[in-house]
Amino acid sequence: MATILDGNNPYAIRTAVEALRAGELVAFPTETVYGLGANALDERAVARIFAVKNRPHFDPLIVHVFDEASVPQYATDVDRRAVALMGRFWPGPLTLVLRKQPIIPDLVTAGFDTVALRVPSHPVARALLKEVNLPIAAPSANPFGYVSPTTAEHVRDMLGDAIGLILNGGPCAVGVESTVCALTEEQAVILRPGGVSVEEVEAVIGPVTAGQSPQPDRRSPGTLPSHYAPRVPLFLIACGTPLPRPAAGERTGLLLLQPRLVEGYATVEYLSQGGNLIEAAANLFAALRRLDSAGLDRVIVESVPECGIGRAIMDRLRRAAA
Repeated sequence: MATILDGNNPYAIRTAVEALRAGELVAFPTETVYGLGANALDERAVARIFAVKNRPHFDPLIVHVFDEASVPQYATDVDRRAVALMGRFWPGPLTLVLRKQPIIPDLVTAGFDTVALRVPSHPVARALLKEVNLPIAAPSANPFGYVSPTTAEHVRDMLGDAIGLILNGGPCAVGVESTVCALTEEQAVILRPGGVSVEEVEAVIGPVTAGQSPQPDRRSPGTLPSHYAPRVPLFLIACGTPLPRPAAGERTGLLLLQPRLVEGYATVEYLSQGGNLIEAAANLFAALRRLDSAGLDRVIVESVPECGIGRAIMDRLRRAAA
């Protein structure tokens, strides 16, 4: 079973650094979700990520670096848009897809000539990246396709027998994965909505295209039709639609944005006491986990407004329901 160490303890950081340099995997917190990290320049270590998660090799990994200054080591064609976005949102929940340098193994990028880079803001992640002085490839620390972890305990529950070390940094503040923005064409493209809203990106670099293709964009993780999914079936209904009455003998759960009077459901989860979408995003994956462990036959999920981080919430819910 994996050892959980307090990520705020310098000893824990040193232990994690030694493990990463030895080619081992380390789970660590970011402000979005917990990641399963390996030295991005060590193909054997990266291959272990795919094996532990049962992740298909066509799904690329995000590479975490300590600061903007290290980007030219791993990416080319860092244009004014990239510089502006890094200056505004790094450290933070924004991933940039840029042309890669040859030093990044093809296994990390699923064979593409692009690399997804991010500078996380969580203090434990930053301490780890500064001390290890290596790029860390890190998808979410969970079996592929399942609900992402937002606490160290979530990671241990799912991967505790497959990895040796988890750095504990408390619950993740953002709670949904980073926004992924590709800057490899003339028009910037949001490949995955996340912790930075489309509106915030556009305020810095002007209009962007939001990926609308029915086919997943392989340059970014998290774009498969079914992803972030609990085991219990989810059914989305539009906000304001009358709630369906649970069938007799069926244990039905309910996920709502904020509290209101309901009857007949076996369990009800609320994402925010006051309907705040930022709070809702932070609580989303933990709520889905609780519903998944409640012995339910199905879960009814009421949609949230698709503005700001609400787009990321609905993206996750649609993929979870698929």
